Amino acid sequence: MPIVHLLRHGKVDNPQGVLYERLPGYHLSELGQQMAAVAAQFFKDRPITHLRCSPLERTQETIAPLAALFPELEVILDDRVIEAGNRFAGQVMGSTAKAARSPKNWPYLLNPLRPSWGEAYSAIAKRMTTAILDAAELAGDGEAVIVTHQLPIWVTRRRVERRVLWHDPRKRQCTLASVTSVQVSDQRLVKVDYAEPARALLPDGPQVGF
Repeated sequence: MPIVHLLRHGKVDNPQGVLYERLPGYHLSELGQQMAAVAAQFFKDRPITHLRCSPLERTQETIAPLAALFPELEVILDDRVIEAGNRFAGQVMGSTAKAARSPKNWPYLLNPLRPSWGEAYSAIAKRMTTAILDAAELAGDGEAVIVTHQLPIWVTRRRVERRVLWHDPRKRQCTLASVTSVQVSDQRLVKVDYAEPARALLPDGPQVGF
């Protein structure tokens, strides 16, 4: 069955802990660049025939070492695999959930199952699914890699595994530079595998949104 690998970007340079979401200007840190290089090596002996990524800087920088291994392949920028929209973008969350405690944000906290503060989980899963199916078709007899973001990857995995889409963000199995591999059969996403090629480089502590 065709396989589409969903590679999460590496660590971003974000010392203030801003929830950057789709904001421009956030690039990989030096550690993130190392993660991207290690992740690229994970694919070097696989039959990769198609590459695409989110248009944000951190995903383009993550895919660059992989694209260098397969110079004959064009990297397609795909808005469908971009980070989820979030009304808290640009604010500082951190361990104290500062943005969530601000009264101006309370109207957006009414329904965590949707969630009411951002793009609906179902909408994320839908756009990710269409992008994955397109990538699988264009990969032909090979495999595709899509560099994207934690929440889109995790929601897609929950959809494939027939789980409810709402969840505790602290319990996502989708570390920095991890690979969630989706098998495709008859225009359906049917199975998921997971790997952490950059495990030795992972920082301690939560990685949600960073």
